[in-house]
Amino acid sequence: MGLLGNELGFARALTTQEHESVMALGNPKHYIADAHLMTQGDRTRHIMIIIRGWVTVSVATDRGATRLILGLRGPGELVGEMAALDSHPRSATVRALGPVEAHLIAGDAFRRFLALHPRVSSLVIRQLTFRLRNADQERSALASLTVLQRLASRLSELSRADPSGPYTRSVSGPSPTGTAVHLAQDELAATVGATREAVAKALRLLRTQDVVRTGNRMVQVLDPELLALLAEGHRE
Repeated sequence: MGLLGNELGFARALTTQEHESVMALGNPKHYIADAHLMTQGDRTRHIMIIIRGWVTVSVATDRGATRLILGLRGPGELVGEMAALDSHPRSATVRALGPVEAHLIAGDAFRRFLALHPRVSSLVIRQLTFRLRNADQERSALASLTVLQRLASRLSELSRADPSGPYTRSVSGPSPTGTAVHLAQDELAATVGATREAVAKALRLLRTQDVVRTGNRMVQVLDPELLALLAEGHRE
């Protein structure tokens, strides 16, 4: 399971000349927190490169108002490329976690650029391949892992993430130290494909085993090794 794909950040993989050429294709745009950069089902074709801030990529589920968060995208990452390449409706909604600056490029201009720059085209293919493989892993996890396993895996992933990201920060002081993941329970539920009630039950179990400590929109990881074991299906 994995929400983060920043090791494949598109803009960071470009040469200086490629970066300048790509950025010349479009214009910057700013978004406020919670704004929709793209909406599932839309027939827009533009792509975006995230410059500053973080966004969630999510899809609506069969349960109506609920959603499943498929990924977190940060600085340097490309979003919206699938609709630009295949001309189908948007497959997911992209929402700003906080203030976001993105570079917007028309789909036609981006496709022409890729046709003339095979190396950049290969970077897009690599990113698509990574995300498709990750989506397969997520579907497998939804089918085969318990809510506790999926939650433990997600907390492990986010607690190891770059502290400059949107959800994590180190905690120190008189209370136990560790890394805190700053997400509300309904947001956590959306990252593991579970109900809020099921996530709350799993968090209670983790608290009783002193694996985590919870607060307002915060889960502090106290025992990362045991959390990793629980993610693999081991129990005390």
